[in-house]
Amino acid sequence: MNCHSPGQGLMPTSFKVRVVPLDGDDSATEEVLDPDFGEAAIGRVAPVDSGLWWIILLLAYGKCSGDLSVQERIDVQTGIKMILKLCLADGFDMFPTLLVTDGSCMLDRRMGIHGHPLEIQALFYSALLCAREMLAPEDASADLTMALNNRLVALSIHIREYYWIDMKKLNEIYRYKTEEYSFDAVNKFNIYPDQIPPWLVEWMPNKGSYLIGNLQPAHMDFRFFSLGNLWAIICSLAIEDQSHAILYLIEAKWSDLVADMSLKICYPALEGQEWRIITGSDPKNTLKCSTLLLAMESLVLPQWRLLANFALAGARFIGKQAHLLQTWSIAGYLVAKLIENPNAANILVNVEDPELSNAFCWARGKRSRK
Repeated sequence: MNCHSPGQGLMPTSFKVRVVPLDGDDSATEEVLDPDFGEAAIGRVAPVDSGLWWIILLLAYGKCSGDLSVQERIDVQTGIKMILKLCLADGFDMFPTLLVTDGSCMLDRRMGIHGHPLEIQALFYSALLCAREMLAPEDASADLTMALNNRLVALSIHIREYYWIDMKKLNEIYRYKTEEYSFDAVNKFNIYPDQIPPWLVEWMPNKGSYLIGNLQPAHMDFRFFSLGNLWAIICSLAIEDQSHAILYLIEAKWSDLVADMSLKICYPALEGQEWRIITGSDPKNTLKCSTLLLAMESLVLPQWRLLANFALAGARFIGKQAHLLQTWSIAGYLVAKLIENPNAANILVNVEDPELSNAFCWARGKRSRK
């Protein structure tokens, strides 16, 4: 850990401003930035999502300001390519999803999301679309553009098909055969039916579905992660029918997912022995609410509630590990203000790509004919 360096293209999770004296003049100083690539992070985990957000927000800045000169700069174009090459590099993983470690996104805490968490896949898909729009057309980018397009197709089919859960899919999983070895296996990830949690059987509404939190060999994380599902809608990773179904689910389960506070990061919360094993008894991962907002109903909540985590669903106690006035605490509220001018939200929206949609429809039709 102390003698290893991250791959080129890794975006720092944060910066510290340090004041240093100028060479040859002790009376004059300058400010320099010290980037943190994970060397000082909690758990010493490198950030996976910061580079993806950088690409997404870079395009959003161009749309909002009309200033495209920033994304056209040579150093910025180089930065985009470095991030893409790092994310698209071949490795031991057999899936088109991005493999990440626990704690490398979200709360920088263990939440049992190691592997292929939905949030990162939605951001990955969105970043690929944004990068494709910003990359300067030149011969040197031909191979990178081809790899990018191929990954978009594979990733969209993979998430839309295998992460999607509804009552029909639950019944399919319930009747899965295991230990299937063939190219035509139905249970491709060797999921054991007993993995279906009891709470999900009762919780899943007849109308409404969602994208599960994670998928790996012999493991499906059935928890509902709000950012991954909502960002899948924003970037059109979820097709239109799936987007409507996700919103139907949130409406049907409003009392569980929102209640008197804003939308929860994850549902259901981990408790008891499961919480101890998965989070390592992290007190910051106890039952509480997040600060993401869904719609106008959340805006009428007392605004001071949005400035801290709350320990209970009723939001009457401030969480033991809460900190007031953090930037991330107010970010959700600021984004929700876009509702007052819906057109402003277009700076973050990726319009559905017809070619990717057609590829998914073809793949789904091929599967149904088997």
